[in-house]
Amino acid sequence: MNPPSEGFAAVAEWIALDADNETFIFRRFDKLAARNLLVLQARIMSLEKQLEALDTEVSLNSDMTLKDAARTWEVLVEQEAQGEQHAQQYTKLVVEIQQSLKEYHETLVLQSQISNLHRPSKRTVDAFRHWFNTPFSVLGGQSKRYLDAQDGLVALGAQADSSPVSRLLRRYWPAKKEPTRDGALHIGRFDEKRVSAVAGVITVLTATNLLVGAIFALYYFEDKALRLVMIHVFITIFAVCAALMTNARRAELFAATAAYVSTFQTVNPANSN
Repeated sequence: MNPPSEGFAAVAEWIALDADNETFIFRRFDKLAARNLLVLQARIMSLEKQLEALDTEVSLNSDMTLKDAARTWEVLVEQEAQGEQHAQQYTKLVVEIQQSLKEYHETLVLQSQISNLHRPSKRTVDAFRHWFNTPFSVLGGQSKRYLDAQDGLVALGAQADSSPVSRLLRRYWPAKKEPTRDGALHIGRFDEKRVSAVAGVITVLTATNLLVGAIFALYYFEDKALRLVMIHVFITIFAVCAALMTNARRAELFAATAAYVSTFQTVNPANSN
C-alpha cells in the first residue's frame, strides 16, 4: 500500500477524485490580470507615440530618401540593410509594435474567456476548505491562502444546475462519505449528473401534470365562470412552478406561460360545441 501523498500531490489527487470536476478551483488573479493589461496598453501607447513622432519627422523633412522609405517597403528594407539610422529605427519600432500588439490582443482574448468562466459554488468551496485546512493547511507559504477569497476563484468544471429543485435535491441526496485528513466523516461526494437527471424528471412530471390536470378540469366543470377560475389557478401554479423549479429569465417565463395559456384555447371543450 502506497503511503499517503503530501503537499501539492495530495491536493492534486483530491481534486482529481471528483467525477464532475467541481473541485477544479483556482485563483482568477483579476487584479494582476487588469494590471498586466494596463501595462501592455501603456507600452503600446508609448510605441504609438514614437511612431507618430517618426512619421512627423518624415513629413517635415525635405529629404527624399526618408520619403521614399516611408512610401516603399522595399526601399525601407534596403536602407535598413545599408545601416541608415532612420530606417533602422523605424524597422525596429515596427517589429516591437507587432510583438506588443500580438501579446496584448492574445491577453485580451484570454482574459475575455476567463471572465466568462463561472465561479465555484459555496457548497464546493466550503468542502474544499474543510479538507484543505483540517487539521492544518496541506500546503505552505502563500499557497495555503489561495481558497480564502471566494470572489477571486474560478471553477473549470461544467457549471452545476443551480435551479431550486437541484439545490433541494443536493441537500438531501445520499452521498458517499470520505474521511477528511483529521479522520472525521464530513465530506460527501455524489454524481452531479444524477442530481440533474432527477431534477429534470421532476420538472417534466410537474409540467405534464399541470397540463393534464388543466385539461381534466376543463372537461369536468361545465360552468363557464368556474372554468375561468380553474384556468386562472392553473396558470398561476404553472408560472410559480416555472419560476421556482427552473433558472428561466423573466422573458422566458412570460414565453413559457404564454405557451401554456395557448393550450387552453386548443383543449377548451367550448370549441367543440
